Amino acid sequence: MIDEGVSFSMSLSENSRIPKYKQIVDSIIDSIATGKLQMDQKLPSINMLSEEFYLSRDTVEKAYNILKKRKIITPIRGKGYYITRTKLIAKVNVLFLINKLSSYKMRIYNSFINNIGGNSQTDLHIYHCDQTLFLNLIDKNLGAYDYYVIMPHFKTDNLTHVSSGESVLEAINKIPKEKLVILDNNKGIENSIIEVCQDYENDIYGALKQGIDKISRYNKLILIYPESSVYPYPRRILNGFKRFCVDSGLEYEVLREVYDDIVLKKGDLFITIEESDLVSLVKQIRDKNFELGREIGVISYNDTPLKELLGITVVSTDFKMMGATAASMILNKETGKIKNPFNFIDRNSI
Repeated sequence: MIDEGVSFSMSLSENSRIPKYKQIVDSIIDSIATGKLQMDQKLPSINMLSEEFYLSRDTVEKAYNILKKRKIITPIRGKGYYITRTKLIAKVNVLFLINKLSSYKMRIYNSFINNIGGNSQTDLHIYHCDQTLFLNLIDKNLGAYDYYVIMPHFKTDNLTHVSSGESVLEAINKIPKEKLVILDNNKGIENSIIEVCQDYENDIYGALKQGIDKISRYNKLILIYPESSVYPYPRRILNGFKRFCVDSGLEYEVLREVYDDIVLKKGDLFITIEESDLVSLVKQIRDKNFELGREIGVISYNDTPLKELLGITVVSTDFKMMGATAASMILNKETGKIKNPFNFIDRNSI
């Protein structure tokens, strides 16, 4: 008699937007977490699972490969796939606090969710850089979660950026050190065991140095840095830009926004931060018949899929890696302070 493995209930939804292979992964992890699957139990073969649920072999194989990569199952040649990890499967509860609902912040969150998989129940909250809302969320949820993942960006009454204040630090210090995970920005927060952050001043300085051969061809660099914003940016970006220009001997100017009918000159290179400024600038370059990437250059801060599609050169941290690294450190119970990669990505706009 052929041993096709232990049978277990698996619910796959035809109407769900979640890929079938991901549903299989989540279902198996959930069965382990609830005790329906035990250590050393054999899973149904790829053929059996594909036939039972009318799935392609590739779909089931992809799911099993993901579980194998996470060391949750192990293939034994000639015998099949067996459960080899149950100790770390129990779900952990995570409170995930993001300062704004932007595409790149959500790339961090989605990467975190995809990499931590079914091992966690993650609750997402957006606090809009608002200190009062942030403090209320911490106070309300203190002691309720295994991990607190925080991106600390706040705004003053004048809508300028601040990383933390006395009340914020006091609230964060109430979180046990072993439960605190700081992402994206850390200045003045010392008690986290996991930190995956940018180094804003040195990051933009280093990224622009990577592109110095192309950048130095331009006559003047203009940074569009909003002094005040609903979602303000660290002033360290501005400091790093100025230091780069001075050290490289390049003429520069800093503007608060891309003005309507802005004065454009051949040989200008603009660095934009906000999406609205990028859109306005590119439109005016085209309307005034300048050639983007040759007569006038554009670099955008923070990469997005749309900028990649449009061929906009960027200086950007790796948002997917930030989320993936944090998830991996939680799963593997690692600690440490990691500087997230930040790069100059050369496309068609300079």
